[in-house]
Amino acid sequence: MRLNEVVFTDAKPVDGYGPGFFRIGGEVFKGPLVVTSTGVASWGGFDDADALIAMKDKTDVVFIGTGENIAYIPAELRTALETAGVAFETMASPAACRTFNVLLSEGRRVALAILPI
Repeated sequence: MRLNEVVFTDAKPVDGYGPGFFRIGGEVFKGPLVVTSTGVASWGGFDDADALIAMKDKTDVVFIGTGENIAYIPAELRTALETAGVAFETMASPAACRTFNVLLSEGRRVALAILPI
């Protein structure tokens, strides 16, 4: 078996998470977050479609982490993202973090909007 070291260039991967926090690039952040290859910002959660729409031209897909378990996002958020043409995928936050890291390591234009577990 051959193992390859993952290199993230300047982008910061999700290193870990726990109740109410995420560790990204070695730094701990609390609460809902938006993570891109260029940085980390607070996110207003499902009521904050504008933060995700603002990334439309900079990302190919936004992974929305819905917390500990996969859940439907509110209809208002789904409609706003679809109307704006934002590609997104919903999943539980742990799965969203892993998927973000894999695609980020490939140099893909991805973003992560996550709710804590």
